[in-house]
Amino acid sequence: MEDKQILLNNIDKLHTTEMGIDRIKKNLKLDINDVVLYCKNKILDKKCNIYKQGKNWYCQIDNIKITINSYSYTIITAHTIN
Repeated sequence: MEDKQILLNNIDKLHTTEMGIDRIKKNLKLDINDVVLYCKNKILDKKCNIYKQGKNWYCQIDNIKITINSYSYTIITAHTIN
């Protein structure tokens, strides 16, 4: 199975912490309540580049990079890239 398919198959396990929510909102300048849903939608986009490096998944789309722990499916952070 292709690496990224593992993440896509487990997309419903995606979650984050209270600190993660605050960090993602601040980094991406988001004014929404459900940052997990926001990240899921970005990850599920066909244009999203998903790859695994070490213990983390990285998902890049538009100018956003989302970092996810590959064991717990915790969204660690998300930030803009140039």
